[in-house]
Amino acid sequence: MTDTAFVEFDQVQKSYDGETLAVANLNLSIPRGEFMTLLGPSGSGKTSSLMMLAGFETVTHGEIRLDGHPVNSVPPHQLGIGVVFQNYALFPHMTVNENLAFPLQVRRMGRSEIEERVREALQMVEMGRFGNRRPSELSGGQQQRAALARALVFRPELVLMDEPLGALDRQLREHMQYEIKRLHDHLGVTVVYVTHDQSEALTMSTRIAVFKDGSIQQDSDPETLYECPETAFVARFIGENNRLYGRVERVDNGVAEVSIEDMGQGRALAINCSGVGTPTTLSIRPERVFIGDAGENQFDAVVEELIYLGDHIRCRMRVLGHDDFIVKMPNAAGHEHLKVGQKTPVSWNTEDCRALDALP
Repeated sequence: MTDTAFVEFDQVQKSYDGETLAVANLNLSIPRGEFMTLLGPSGSGKTSSLMMLAGFETVTHGEIRLDGHPVNSVPPHQLGIGVVFQNYALFPHMTVNENLAFPLQVRRMGRSEIEERVREALQMVEMGRFGNRRPSELSGGQQQRAALARALVFRPELVLMDEPLGALDRQLREHMQYEIKRLHDHLGVTVVYVTHDQSEALTMSTRIAVFKDGSIQQDSDPETLYECPETAFVARFIGENNRLYGRVERVDNGVAEVSIEDMGQGRALAINCSGVGTPTTLSIRPERVFIGDAGENQFDAVVEELIYLGDHIRCRMRVLGHDDFIVKMPNAAGHEHLKVGQKTPVSWNTEDCRALDALP
């Protein structure tokens, strides 16, 4: 175990049928107080990993440790972990106060202490005046706040959240993201959070592990994950991303010269390409592309579509045979106004383009 690990997965595997691995040789260390998000598409292994940590699924191979102690065979109710699910899991026949009191009663706390902790937990989530209501009398957002309060009421050191905001509408979901982040910052509790929403992960997390086919593709802080993806899958899954396919012609001092679709030559940082003569995927973020020839890599483009989005204009262009190349233009005074069908050069700097693996 590493010195700073509070939660640790050590060569953990999970198979439901004895043949296919839903989680394959997972190694992950999470320091105390971190907000760690497991991010990935459906079936990538993120929820299976969380459920094994919670004790709701058995580990097929390997070991999970909590604060240095193996927990593979510990029943969920003995782990002392707070858990929040997408469906809230509130007892419908109980009031909010009774729902929050239940885990404290199981721990045989005194009545006065239970009342005080319930009051404090509801105040934390701004639900103090809803304690006598039943779940059916609450909105979706209020139910999720109550579920979050119940997970925090016994003051756990670790809280697990499985797609907790998935059932909320967009505006409320975004509001709850900031509320959960605020609570994490205030309480210092360790959070392991599962989502398929990359925007949600970037907003809330101190660290993100991107899952694909049961394995972690990259484990980084949000800024590094977005700015410096290590694989074509991560570049595609995190944020909007332009992809061009080519073949490596030369690598010199960490820079790859690439023949792009036999239609042009470009230069990119050689991040994860196999060498001269091998296929590669070039990754360029839309906001890193210039309209004009200001960048080192320059190509002809045709405007296919313009979408006004307030703070920026989303421009879909035809570049090097692709008609889905996106440029995000700031909506600022003095910025060039384009028209559909207009021909214009586009460009980007070598440092903003990454040569990755050849995943289509």
